[in-house]
Amino acid sequence: MNSSAPRRLLRSRDNQMIGGVCAGLANYFHLDTNLVRVLTVIAALFSFGTALVAYLAAWVLMPNH
Repeated sequence: MNSSAPRRLLRSRDNQMIGGVCAGLANYFHLDTNLVRVLTVIAALFSFGTALVAYLAAWVLMPNH
């Protein structure tokens, strides 16, 4: 892959639990997948559903890898 090519935010099929959104975000930002999953759950609990809506939107809008 060309190193000067822009990175794309893609859902992961290989490391998905539900929709692959957290795994895709972890790959894009070079983070641990489990850390992103835990932060997503915490955000969903404390945002009164806003993070859940954002997750669902990302699931629909992010293309598969």
